[in-house]
Amino acid sequence: VSFRCSHFGLFVFAMVLFNATDLGILLEKYLDDDGDWMVERQRSKRAITASDMQAILDLHNKLRGQVYPPASNMEYMVWDTELERGAQEWAETCLWEHGPTGLLPQIGQNLGVHWGRYRPPTSHLQAWYDEVKDYSFPYPQECNPHCPFKCSGPVCTHYTQLVWATSSRIGCAINVCYNMNVWGQIWAKAIYLVCNYSPKGNWWGYAPYKHGTPCSACPPSYGGLCRENLSSNIVPYTTVQRFGVNMIFLKRN
Repeated sequence: VSFRCSHFGLFVFAMVLFNATDLGILLEKYLDDDGDWMVERQRSKRAITASDMQAILDLHNKLRGQVYPPASNMEYMVWDTELERGAQEWAETCLWEHGPTGLLPQIGQNLGVHWGRYRPPTSHLQAWYDEVKDYSFPYPQECNPHCPFKCSGPVCTHYTQLVWATSSRIGCAINVCYNMNVWGQIWAKAIYLVCNYSPKGNWWGYAPYKHGTPCSACPPSYGGLCRENLSSNIVPYTTVQRFGVNMIFLKRN
């Protein structure tokens, strides 16, 4: 199973399958000893609802597709359950800091936390993106050879990770933390959002994406596919619905 680029309105999770044998092997993993589906058992382990997962993924792709100046190599983002699992493990620590330390060299990470009235997780995403008002995109002529990082506000790195062109996979988790220490203040009941990204973004000396006509600098393997100003290398294959979950199986173009 691999996670790549695509977009569907009813998307819950995408799996790349190369033949019918792959499909059979995959489905066997979701059967118990009596041949019954283990959907409820699998679902109970999730640290994020399907609707929140979809909203987070959709907003990431929407925001990535509307960057200015426009991006020529922005990749479509998909959900990755391994990244989600790592995000869940970190969210459960209730530590208001990036981590775990051993994983950070391999992944990008954005954090959000709030308390009080209900806020959808997408409110944190929008706040991350809104750092763009303090960020100046480095054009090629400014990169000699390293690109300057120009941020006039307190932080811009949430924005740059969100729109990092090659960060094509994401997994997030939400956890309720009691008596959480947030910058020296104890929050009695905090809602903690952790989003992990891969490949990692925010590399020093590089721009978050290439400026140019949307999809004009897609990797050759993508075959020229472009959706909503985002590069994609996946086309739909078939859709199966079980227990109200739309399972979209994909094939490479």
